[in-house]
Amino acid sequence: MYSKMVILRFPQTTVQKPIVCYLAKDYDLIFNILNATVLPRKEGFLVMELSGSRKNFNLGIQYLKDQGVQVQSPDQEVKRVKDKCTHCGACTAVCPTSALSVERPEMTVKFDQNICSVCELCVPACPTRAMEVRPTNKVFFE
Repeated sequence: MYSKMVILRFPQTTVQKPIVCYLAKDYDLIFNILNATVLPRKEGFLVMELSGSRKNFNLGIQYLKDQGVQVQSPDQEVKRVKDKCTHCGACTAVCPTSALSVERPEMTVKFDQNICSVCELCVPACPTRAMEVRPTNKVFFE
């Protein structure tokens, strides 16, 4: 099973179409929506994990592009500055993937960067600004 994080930007002309449903129906892909927003001018923004065979993944990505959807791989990552973290747990309340969690009985905050969706919700939630967004040079797909 091939699985990658993708960022989709839907223009006003496609934001009302059920494009993501066709990824499951026509390309046998499984999607997990991690963050979604429809902006005031009706453009859409979606962060999701997309899984399936590599062939179907590539076909699904091409389908999205053919529909006018801008497809990006995450070009940044969230990092935790351990020296700034006070382990208050505020970030764990907003993390949609449970990449941030409280380890018991120590009551320390654990960060699993491998399951982080780069939604950035933890950044403003952290009172000590221990969570930061940094650029990365990882490329997930062409």
